[in-house]
Amino acid sequence: MVRTWLERRIAAARLDQAAADRRGYEARDEFDLAAAEEWACRALASGDDADAQAAFAARIKALIGQDEYRATGINDDVRFERHVRSHLRKVAKMTKANEGFEKTLRYQ
Repeated sequence: MVRTWLERRIAAARLDQAAADRRGYEARDEFDLAAAEEWACRALASGDDADAQAAFAARIKALIGQDEYRATGINDDVRFERHVRSHLRKVAKMTKANEGFEKTLRYQ
């Protein structure tokens, strides 16, 4: 269920990035927000940690503890890193409570 949720969030983040890119300069923050969500979900989906709750929580904690997050094409590095950490905290809360992963619709 977690892998499905992560895959759907990656797809939704890509669509949000494309929409923000079409809107132009005034949508820079929305683009960075969507890019951060995609980065975080892709980093979490890349490992085999999504199968066990404790391992997944440890992976999230390790990612939150990183000093920097590398990505290309973003507008503001500080804003991007802040959005990545906030998204990782959101997923950490969902993991701890073990709820919210059933919501697979694009808009949450």
